[in-house]
Amino acid sequence: MQIVSVSSLKGGVGKSSVTLGIASAALQAGVPTLVVDLDPHADATTGLGVRPHEGRDVGEVLRRPRRGALERAVMASAWAVQDGRDSKALDVAPGSARSSHLDRSGYRDKDLGRLERALAGVTGYDLVLVDCPPSLSALTRTAWAASDKVLSVAEPSLFSVAGTKRTMTAIAQFEQSRTWAVPAAGVVVNKVRHSSAEHRHRLAELEEMFGPLLVTPVIPDLPVWQQAQGAAWPIHRWPGAEARDLAGRYTAILHGLLDRAD
Repeated sequence: MQIVSVSSLKGGVGKSSVTLGIASAALQAGVPTLVVDLDPHADATTGLGVRPHEGRDVGEVLRRPRRGALERAVMASAWAVQDGRDSKALDVAPGSARSSHLDRSGYRDKDLGRLERALAGVTGYDLVLVDCPPSLSALTRTAWAASDKVLSVAEPSLFSVAGTKRTMTAIAQFEQSRTWAVPAAGVVVNKVRHSSAEHRHRLAELEEMFGPLLVTPVIPDLPVWQQAQGAAWPIHRWPGAEARDLAGRYTAILHGLLDRAD
């Protein structure tokens, strides 16, 4: 089971959208996947068509994270149910504002193992995607501590490039200071408009900064993505050429993740 955190230290770059795109690719490919929504805004949970039951969300589970405790919060995504897939095709550990109680500056080092303990012993999944808050918080560090890989999401803009540099620096510092070192990291570039000279310039800047850590292909900024998300529908089942293009890109990113896990 590979655990991948999807992170950004800047909001608005489409971090949850990237999580959903990879989840859509995994469902299409038949890769049993669990999405863990650590973001208190719970956008990934909403996008997957899930409403958590009382007391069955990530925030509640991580209050007292016993080994394998996350399983009691897991629910089938609406995507998998609508598709008639078997159990664990695409499940969600729902997020909620209740996880905010863990998102504090005064956390202790041992608190960073909460998600790792809650996931220990959870079986039946080949991939776990952790959607992190858009900040370098205790929740984000808790996700990194449990992860085999961190994907930092960027967009081709000045502030996002700076934020991505901060994210990758923070990951490197985290690896040096913790026993929970992240074995691998990469940068996914989202919302790219190749017709924009500014976007082309920033994309070249990201390539120069991160070289082989830059994930290919990049994700273009296409209106069809907002349409599919608004309908809480997987991009791999949305009609049209633009949707097929996006779906193919997310499938390629998924294959890259799985190939590196082998």
